[in-house]
Amino acid sequence: MTKSTKVNAAILIIGNEILSGRTQDTNTSTLANWLNSIGVKVSEVRIIPDIERTIIDTLNLLRKTNDYVFTTGGIGPTHDDITAESVAKAFKLKYEIHKKAFKLLETYYKSGEFNEGRQKMVWMPENAELILNPTSGAPGFSIENVFCLPGVPSILKSMLGGLKNRIVGGEPILSHSISLRTVESEIAENITKIQNENKDVEIGSYPFFHAGKLGVSIVLRSEDQSKIDICNSQILDFVNKRKIEVVDR
Repeated sequence: MTKSTKVNAAILIIGNEILSGRTQDTNTSTLANWLNSIGVKVSEVRIIPDIERTIIDTLNLLRKTNDYVFTTGGIGPTHDDITAESVAKAFKLKYEIHKKAFKLLETYYKSGEFNEGRQKMVWMPENAELILNPTSGAPGFSIENVFCLPGVPSILKSMLGGLKNRIVGGEPILSHSISLRTVESEIAENITKIQNENKDVEIGSYPFFHAGKLGVSIVLRSEDQSKIDICNSQILDFVNKRKIEVVDR
């Protein structure tokens, strides 16, 4: 891939705890922001249960339609952590002990602590490449364009630094926001016109309620700062003509 290539990724959140509402997903935001910074646009996010067939089928679809897939959850020591074995089956690979991962955790834990449950975390698809974990020791892994990370947000975040040189992105995706004291229906026609004239800029409109008043944040996203600047000028032009208040948030 070259820097001018548009690169996309899917995020696959795996876990019954997310679907039940017991646990709130924050990994999507963490991954999306990080991927944007290295020029990878998130094309879709899916949340699925800890069901082997569902994991296999969803992963096989996403890895064929995206440059990268990032999974979170299901690589821990408990009975419902089935992501690693499901990934092996999706790729039709052996599910086996990763010797390097075994040595890492054997060294990480004190004598007698590297029990059967923790040893489960070294079972991976054959030929998996490790993603080192500076927080709690147990590594994630990658196979081809699929990167499997833990579900614990703080641990996942700490592991991203080790991935930067393994992901080839395009130009970083830049953004700029303008907050207006108005409602969407009042500016929809103007924003639609500007979007139609600026196909290389993604324009998002997001209502907010702040300090007791309604407003709309307009977010401009593109790989090209000059194109963002053009859109920004066009928006401010109609905002000033209509005397819409620009607010700080």
